[in-house]
Amino acid sequence: VQLVESGGDLVQAGGSLRLSCAASGRGFSVATMGWYRQAPGKQRVLVALITSGGSTTYGDSVKGRFTISRDNAKNTVYLQMNSLKPEDTAVYYCAAYITDTTNRVLSYWGQGTQVTVSS
Repeated sequence: VQLVESGGDLVQAGGSLRLSCAASGRGFSVATMGWYRQAPGKQRVLVALITSGGSTTYGDSVKGRFTISRDNAKNTVYLQMNSLKPEDTAVYYCAAYITDTTNRVLSYWGQGTQVTVSS
């Protein structure tokens, strides 16, 4: 599975962005997909997850502002980010988790896309 993120940009506080993650290869429809972010000097943290069945999980700092969704027909997962704050500035990474036939969970990562929120 290969993942390519897009949509990162410079935006003013209070603005919105939508990130996209296009997946190629087999297994997207059964994969749990996630968005993570890493700010300079900080650890990578979970932003949101979505299972193959559409169940979602969000990090506390983005609840109510960000929405994760997926389009299995397009092999794409999205992150709609509203009411952006300067502290949302980070490199955002897309991840895919696929369980293989031996029940191992394999993880795949994109290269990241920069989101910068100015105050």
